Amino acid sequence: MWKLGRLFTMFRKELMLAWAVLRDPRSPRSAKIVTVLAALYVISPIDLIPDAIPILGWLDDGLIAYFLLQLAFKFLPPELLATLQARVNSRKAAKA
Repeated sequence: MWKLGRLFTMFRKELMLAWAVLRDPRSPRSAKIVTVLAALYVISPIDLIPDAIPILGWLDDGLIAYFLLQLAFKFLPPELLATLQARVNSRKAAKA
């Protein structure tokens, strides 16, 4: 069960980083577009595997969104990515 908690924590950090990408004016448009596409895929009723299939449908949404977010982060310049990751980590440490 602890692995699920670690996975949730990791995905939460990715979501906070995605939000930082969308809010930062220095982020390239391509990174913002892919981030929005990841969010749209999760809320879209059109899926590769329908959500009616209990576990696989949800896993499909999460994995595709995760990979799209990783692609969005690759579009960021390395120094901007490091800055945003530091900002996310400092917010997380401040809340703890």
